[in-house]
Amino acid sequence: MPVFKAPFNGYSVKFSPFYESRLAVATAQNFGILGNGRIHVLELSPGPPGVTESISFDTADAVYDVSWSESHDSVLIAAIGDGSVKIYDTSLPPPSNPIRSFQEHAREVHSVDYNPTRRDSFLTASWDDTVKLWAVDRPASIRTFKEHAYCVYQAVWNPKHGDVFASASGDCTLRIWDVREPGSTMIIPGHDFEILSCDWNKYDDCVLATCSVDKTVKVWDVRSYRAPLAVLNGHGYAVRKVKFSPHRRSLIASCSYDMSVCLWDYMVEDALVGRYDHHTEFAVGIDMSVLVEGLMASTGWDELVYVWQQGMDPRAS
Repeated sequence: MPVFKAPFNGYSVKFSPFYESRLAVATAQNFGILGNGRIHVLELSPGPPGVTESISFDTADAVYDVSWSESHDSVLIAAIGDGSVKIYDTSLPPPSNPIRSFQEHAREVHSVDYNPTRRDSFLTASWDDTVKLWAVDRPASIRTFKEHAYCVYQAVWNPKHGDVFASASGDCTLRIWDVREPGSTMIIPGHDFEILSCDWNKYDDCVLATCSVDKTVKVWDVRSYRAPLAVLNGHGYAVRKVKFSPHRRSLIASCSYDMSVCLWDYMVEDALVGRYDHHTEFAVGIDMSVLVEGLMASTGWDELVYVWQQGMDPRAS
């Protein structure tokens, strides 16, 4: 299976929604603590599986996340450690990039998510405890959502409702928001420790997953959130990222500081259906392709990006 070696530590990996062979990787020098960052755009090659870099963009600070535009096939947005949000056009050479840069967040920007239904706006989540809403063609953010009491690690759009999003925070809460409302519409005290990531089910717009420093993945139904639908145990350390499958209703991928990537079916009793131990450092980024069923990617602090088919060994050549 294809493997790419980056010069810096991997933080996030995202498949293109337009090209099944393209993905973007966010990386940071010195584990994101101090130093530069780099965004890699990779192409998977057919025949003997391989991966090559088509273009890369250097940044003066760590890159913690990337998100592809849902309206322009060459555009991606990056969340930067200096509090900036930068937009890149991969069809232009590095000297012509970034094409836009926004500097509003007071601390590191940790996640970015492009609206999949409206396709004209995106969210950023920051360690300054806020989430910001942006439009690609506006010079400044449209709105700032400030309720969380600690770092917001991720904000993700609902896959069906273009005004609804969820945010996961170090204040141990998951919050549901509607951009038409003045404040959050729901607060779920999901874990006793920091919540590091969240994602919506792609087939049930009322179901979400969260993951936490408490080593668990939990599945929630916003219609009855007093107790989780499922609690998934199996990771040995904090669970860094959680992602619902775009193809199977009950399938969830997660990655952890225990260096593993796990696959879960939260609707069956023995929920852990796959475990991959290919990383040799913290596994912090994971994605599942929308265009190719079963195609997965992960990255971690071992500076490696793996792309593999579910059920296969990511390290197999």
